[in-house]
Amino acid sequence: MNETTRSCRSCGTSNLRTVLSLGKTPLADRLLTEAMLGSAEPMYPLTLCFCPDCSLVQIAETVSPQELFCDNYPYYSSFSPALLRHSRDNAEQLIRMRRLGAQSLVVELASNDGYMLKNFAEHGIPVLGIDPADGPARVAQEAGIETLCTFFTQDLARRLRNEGKTADVVIANNVLAHVPDLNGFVEGIGVLLEDTGVAVIECPYVKDLVNHCEFDTIYHEHLCYFSVTALDNLFARHGLSLNHVERLSIHGGSLRLFVARKRQVSEGVRRLLEDERTAGVDQFSHYRDFADRVGELRGSLLGMLHELKREGRGIAAYGAAAKGATLINYVGIGPDMIDFVVDRNTHKQGCYMPGKHMPVYPCEKLLETLPGYCLLLAWNFADEIMQQQARYLERGGAFIIPVPTPRLVANTEAVAHG
Repeated sequence: MNETTRSCRSCGTSNLRTVLSLGKTPLADRLLTEAMLGSAEPMYPLTLCFCPDCSLVQIAETVSPQELFCDNYPYYSSFSPALLRHSRDNAEQLIRMRRLGAQSLVVELASNDGYMLKNFAEHGIPVLGIDPADGPARVAQEAGIETLCTFFTQDLARRLRNEGKTADVVIANNVLAHVPDLNGFVEGIGVLLEDTGVAVIECPYVKDLVNHCEFDTIYHEHLCYFSVTALDNLFARHGLSLNHVERLSIHGGSLRLFVARKRQVSEGVRRLLEDERTAGVDQFSHYRDFADRVGELRGSLLGMLHELKREGRGIAAYGAAAKGATLINYVGIGPDMIDFVVDRNTHKQGCYMPGKHMPVYPCEKLLETLPGYCLLLAWNFADEIMQQQARYLERGGAFIIPVPTPRLVANTEAVAHG
């Protein structure tokens, strides 16, 4: 099921303006099995819009969450060492800051395979995960992390509160952008929070997306792309206060938000809001040239790949990630240019990329076949991946980093110094 709307997902006004159209694309996380290759693949329009009334950047299309997240969802957070370190550091910081203990409750929305909550459980802190993807949820349950395999809604929040389960900390990392009912989700967070509790939310920052031309982070799972201005408007609508914001480098540039019932707004939030006003993030003109820059990146990357292909050394790709699916389908990179894709996630190996159908293999295939070049689709973990694949670089391989402008990394010294 697919729906297209011209009403804002946050404020509801019907004044959206188109920023960028990526055409019809497959679902970015819907990897194909060999048996599926002969069947027609669902393709949906993908259109980025801006709301001039509340500043929210969003896509116009909504694909059913059941179709996106519940049918063999392949993303398992624990396969990324960098994400595991990031999450552990965050958990330990929260344990200290909030003085969490055996009488506390930490609830995570979109808890995946328990990668985050296990850090609290190791300290004897009660936890509850909520995630609709049965595979990751089952892995979490098997690891001893109590997990409800369902979507988080206002009704679920009320049910938990009626059962006496209110949260000292609600964690929601990289999920706020995924929910069709944005207002209901935020309202549910308010219901679930203890009166003195805090919601800690991470989401990609739209200012970094635009500035660094990260168009490949746009796909059907990501319904919204947040500025601090849009978030402040959203939380205020539900009686919540955005009290503190940290900028993070993860995922190409993200925000960590601290949201509570009581208003205690930090100077950092006020400064970011003022910076966004100065930069024009709350104006359509800020996004007007984004489509042109995306088109230029596509042309540059295609030109580079065609030139390298003429050398006859072969080109592979690293990372069967959702952003990789957007990139190869929009740019038009198929098996005539990319021989295969590698990924550490065993749940993706043996499958095929959406739309273009390149096969996905274990990472060892890079060293077995030594293609001359490897397009880094998971560029948001570039340093980690290139360190893991140092032998490939040492043996003459080179990585192509596509964003923000295509460039080659061809030796270990370049890895060390970025």
